[in-house]
Amino acid sequence: MDLHGRSGGAPVVRAGCHYPASGYAASGRVAAGATVLAILWLAQAGCKPAVSSDVAATVNGRAITYKELDQGLATQLPDASSNQPADQLMALKLEVLRALIDKEILLQRAEKAGLLAVDADVEAKFNEMKAPYSDAEFQRRLKERKMSESDLKAQLRKELSIQKLFNREIGSHISISDADVEAFYNANKSSFNYPEPQLHFAEILVTPSPDPNVHNLMNTKAQGDVEAKKKIDMIAMRLNQGVDFSTLAQNFSEDPRAASGGDVGFVPESQLDKADPELRKALMSMTTGQVSGPIRTHDGYRLLKMIAKEPAGQRALTDPRVQENIRAQLFNLKDQLLHDAYIETSRNEATVVDYLAAGILSNRDKR
Repeated sequence: MDLHGRSGGAPVVRAGCHYPASGYAASGRVAAGATVLAILWLAQAGCKPAVSSDVAATVNGRAITYKELDQGLATQLPDASSNQPADQLMALKLEVLRALIDKEILLQRAEKAGLLAVDADVEAKFNEMKAPYSDAEFQRRLKERKMSESDLKAQLRKELSIQKLFNREIGSHISISDADVEAFYNANKSSFNYPEPQLHFAEILVTPSPDPNVHNLMNTKAQGDVEAKKKIDMIAMRLNQGVDFSTLAQNFSEDPRAASGGDVGFVPESQLDKADPELRKALMSMTTGQVSGPIRTHDGYRLLKMIAKEPAGQRALTDPRVQENIRAQLFNLKDQLLHDAYIETSRNEATVVDYLAAGILSNRDKR
């Protein structure tokens, strides 16, 4: 059996053996999804001609190849094949393939809606991604991800198109009224009463050990301390050139908060007593609006931006910062809810065949 779960070639999966995506996605768990898929697949014996052994899954008849799966895996965990136990690696492949299937479903919806990203947008994003690196270093990064420049541009087009789809189908439908803000404030009034001073800051983190569960828009993660130091210095240079902190955090930070621009939120001053000493020292000395230089902590390198320092006491609803904070929270809650519902609905309307999951289960007695 190879690393994709194929034994003596791909399992014989025949054309016409499609089944609803709802069976694929209902549980949200890899093992359960694989079981449902494989049972459905085995029940379809008697259909005709086999698909190519290079196909890991299909979405409405469009193939997702094992090459694309390998690229996705290389992006999230570059050393997976050498460092992971075989079954753990296969489970990770199933997770990566599930994400690729979701993206393909959404891309097809963007195509149908006429929302595909244009060449100019793709080139702009490509050049933005390439800018921090020399040509040799950029090519090395592409090689690590098992990609060509054309592969990367195709991925960027897909991501930009999906973002356009979300902006139209979700973001444009969210509105937060003054009544919503007031209701939230009244229900959570105590959370706006600070018993001690609070620090509101954002951070950009670069770690020497990549975390497969953390992602940024550029899909870049440092490999080792030397590369981490080079990356944080590059980000610091771009900050000095006037690039927005939040944008750089979304693009490059290796922190779970990257998607929100690195915003940590309000942190009670007493909590800093448990923080890394260098981090605490920097935060306590910073003034509102200030951006730090690179700071070495136990888990990597950080850049900090002090958004606000708040004294103790009750914050009134009339405070613009309170209203802004509430609106952001309510928007994010609605956005996440609609985002999840949209993906689930899109899966239900798609026809998905996961050949990798079917192959794993059909070979279960040989594992």
